This record gives sequence, C-alpha cells and structure tokens, in this order.
Amino acid sequence: MLKMVLKRIVWGVALLMAVPAAALAGFGRFAAGFEFFAQLLALAPGIPGSYLRVAYYAMTLERCSLESFIGMGSFFAHREASVGRRVYIGSMCILGRAHIGDGTMIASGVQIPSGTAQHARDERGEMTDEGGRYEDIRIGAHCWIGASALVMAHVGEKATVAAGAVVVKPVEPGDVVAGTPAKSIARKI
Repeated sequence: MLKMVLKRIVWGVALLMAVPAAALAGFGRFAAGFEFFAQLLALAPGIPGSYLRVAYYAMTLERCSLESFIGMGSFFAHREASVGRRVYIGSMCILGRAHIGDGTMIASGVQIPSGTAQHARDERGEMTDEGGRYEDIRIGAHCWIGASALVMAHVGEKATVAAGAVVVKPVEPGDVVAGTPAKSIARKI
C-alpha cells in the first residue's frame, strides 16, 4: 500500500515536471516540438529519467500508461504511438508509430520504424520522402522483443522475437521468430 502511494506521488511530480515540455510541444500536436523534447528527455538517466519520459509521453502520445518504464536513450519519433500498462522498453530504442500492448518487454537497442516504405526513390533513382508511407506497427500484449531486433511488421500477442531478428512479415500470436529475415522457429501457445 505504501509503495503504491509513493509511486503515485512520484508520478504526480514527474507529470508536473513534464508539463512545460508537453505544452511547448502542443501536447504532441507540433511535430518539431514533440521530437525535440522526446530526444532531450531521452538523455535523462536512471529511474528519474524513465519517470520523466513516461510522464511526457502520457501527455503527448495517443496513449501511454504511467505504469511503464522507458530506458535512457529511448524515444518515440512520432506521436502516433501508444504504450500499454506495465510495458518495459530498454535503453537506446528508437520507436516510430508503434502500438505496444500491455506487459510487453522490449530489450535494449530495438528499432521499430513505421513500416518498410517510409522513403521512396524518385524518377531519377534518388531517395526522397515523397511517396513514402508511414504505417502503424502493432506489438501485442505480453510479447518479448530481444536486443537489437528490427521490427517492421505486426507482432501477435505472447510472441517472442529473438535478439537481432529482422521482422518484415507479421508474426503470429505465440510464435517464436529468429533470423534475418525472421522466421518461425517454435510455437509457445
């Protein structure tokens, strides 16, 4: 009981401290402001840094539970994202339009960009943002995403993505995938 009361007090303090950043970012409506403060707060170390990041995202993302942990160096590149209850995100993760289900754990160094087609080539073969598509990537509840994985497709609930895997096709619920590109190697449920 006392632990929960203390957590609520710390959440309240973190929310108060994050309000100026969230307000200057238009509570997520100003992309440049959102990105600036997301990257700035990614530099705050330790547990206090996680509380600040989570508080900021609670006010700027589509949804972010205060009961989550976001490690140092990790940030969301787009506000069109959500974080469920009791989610753990390790250090140095870069997340795009990711929707992360309750109880999911994401190890350090994971990248979840907004799909596989964010950039395109023009008629001269040069890279451009014109014609690129940003996709929402859904990570189900109670998943494990291993260190340095690259996830560019949906991951079903209770699935496991091995460290270093590159997910380019959807992962079925309960599947264990590994490799480049990731392939099913086992089924847990």
